[in-house]
Amino acid sequence: MAEDVTKTAEAAIVAGGWAGVRAGVLQALQGSKGYYAALIISGMLFLAAVAAGLHAKYIGTMHAYGASREVPWGILISTYVFFVVTSTGLCLVSSIGHVFGVKDFMPIAKRSVFLSIMTIVAGFFVIAFEIENPLRMAVYNVISPNLTSNIWWMGTLYGAYLFFMAVEFTFLVMNKPRIATAMGFMGVISGIAAHSNLGAVFGMLHGREFWYGPYMPIYFIASAMMSGAATIIFFTWLAYKTNGERMDATMKRALEVTTKVGILLISTILFFTAWKFITGFVGGEGKTAALDLLLTGSYAFNFWVLEVAVGMVIPLALFIVSRGQNLKLIATASALMIFGIFFMRYDLVIVGQLVPVYYELGVNEYTQLLSYAPSAHEIVIVLGGLAFVGLTFLLGEKIFSGHKSEIH
Repeated sequence: MAEDVTKTAEAAIVAGGWAGVRAGVLQALQGSKGYYAALIISGMLFLAAVAAGLHAKYIGTMHAYGASREVPWGILISTYVFFVVTSTGLCLVSSIGHVFGVKDFMPIAKRSVFLSIMTIVAGFFVIAFEIENPLRMAVYNVISPNLTSNIWWMGTLYGAYLFFMAVEFTFLVMNKPRIATAMGFMGVISGIAAHSNLGAVFGMLHGREFWYGPYMPIYFIASAMMSGAATIIFFTWLAYKTNGERMDATMKRALEVTTKVGILLISTILFFTAWKFITGFVGGEGKTAALDLLLTGSYAFNFWVLEVAVGMVIPLALFIVSRGQNLKLIATASALMIFGIFFMRYDLVIVGQLVPVYYELGVNEYTQLLSYAPSAHEIVIVLGGLAFVGLTFLLGEKIFSGHKSEIH
């Protein structure tokens, strides 16, 4: 019975689009025990996050979260950055195939677009509980725009990006590649604009030496593609495990070339990281204090072990050894990258605030570095955001029949 439903869904989605979606909904009812266990766990974590977020709103986020007046951006902001960076990277990786016509990347295009939508929605979900009144923000974003605000541009551009990606995926499902390609191109433009602007949110803060400078927008784009390459490799491998299918030659080739892109991007980010420290130590006292936190201070484990070793060096070695052929090795490397990149975003956001703005001025109250630790409410919301991506990924694989209409 399950095989018949699967074949019907696959045939329908290749032939007509939405008929396959309807058949895919029926196919979702044919999952294994492990599949349903994963759905239940991720669903419960997501609901727990909603409950934690609403409770934080009720008692006041300043009481519920670990953030403070001196360190206003906590793990919810870094998780938002993690999700939207990943989303943009997935968009850029998918565009290599169905927007710019590189055939080797086409098999991963549709799944990449779907995941780019889900990850940015997860980012919006997390930041909605960080903002005191997200509804008011959405309303005033329209009726009272501040064109000189990077954060206004960030919200507006990411809204446009989400719209184009959603329309693109819709036309991919409908097997209308020309319109999907046009929407994908608009998604690339809006995504790059939004993401470079997100980098500018940090890079234009003159009072935060650790962030300030033209380096940030460029770094954000390069690291986004690294995140996107790791995410599509891991979730493609996981999709075939979830669907119980054997990977064909075209998909293996797609993962092979994506692995090569990953090697290039890891090397690029290692280069960026090295020069960030080299140039940083000729900066002001505040910037060197932040860099010391990463090199030898309280965030040294995060930096050396989680960011550098787990997030870049070990995956780079595994990618090179695998030559893009050993699926288990490249899947392991991409999983390590995703894990390490999460802490890369966390360290970027938090360490940049731990040096007081008045640190170099000798103000008595700000001669010591600040501290931050995420609260239980924040941790649950973060886990809920991750669970949302897992939940929608699992449902999407069944409903859209493993995204079989990638090649046009």
